[in-house]
Amino acid sequence: MTLITNTKQEKIVNYGSLQHSMQVEKSRDRRTMKCLVVLQICAAVVTMLLISTFYLTMYPSNKGKKHTPSTNPIQKDNIATLYAIHPTRHSFCFRDGKNGGIIINWAVYNRCNDLDFNNYYAGNFTVGVGGGRAGTIIDLGSRDDLQKKYQYQETVGHGQGYASIHRTNKTLLILKDSYQNHTFQAMGESAALFRDTSSSFSVRVILGHVYALRIIDTYKHKSERVVKMLVLAYQPNESVTIQWKILK
Repeated sequence: MTLITNTKQEKIVNYGSLQHSMQVEKSRDRRTMKCLVVLQICAAVVTMLLISTFYLTMYPSNKGKKHTPSTNPIQKDNIATLYAIHPTRHSFCFRDGKNGGIIINWAVYNRCNDLDFNNYYAGNFTVGVGGGRAGTIIDLGSRDDLQKKYQYQETVGHGQGYASIHRTNKTLLILKDSYQNHTFQAMGESAALFRDTSSSFSVRVILGHVYALRIIDTYKHKSERVVKMLVLAYQPNESVTIQWKILK
């Protein structure tokens, strides 16, 4: 009897010890889960604070930059190639930077012919063609010619003169002295460019020369487009590549 009783007691003690161990383990698991949940909540709160701080500090700065004009804007390089024998690309439209001609219903039509290459006069640029159009184009000479005439300081690449050409009303302006001084002088070619005209005008294409052109539409009151351009590449009777910019 004593042996049996001891055995039962031992079983009861052992069973009680296992139950206690399981309860302790479950309690630890619950504490671990609580800790993990708390850590996740803390991580989420910290993340939200960081995001809020970023938008509060960075967004107003970026927003302000969008509305603040740059003192030194990067200008877009408008480069186009005209082909003498191409049905639509022998002419060019400065308004949208596309071909002057268009093919519709198996026929070629004039869409917007601001500048023609080689078709009216071989080896020439021609402006002021098409219904109601009139224009003037002036060869301003090479970049070296401009530098010698207007006595401004050039830099490597000889691009300061072309880059500086702009207009104020009916006057073309070009760099004066050093580009670092940001001062300009009137160009003598202004009077010829802005004179009254009612016809087309043509001038010879020369590699490396700078041109100024003005186009008006006699059908539209006060319609005018003034452009400067530089001949970058030229193959006689084949193609010409120009860099251009509308002067407003």
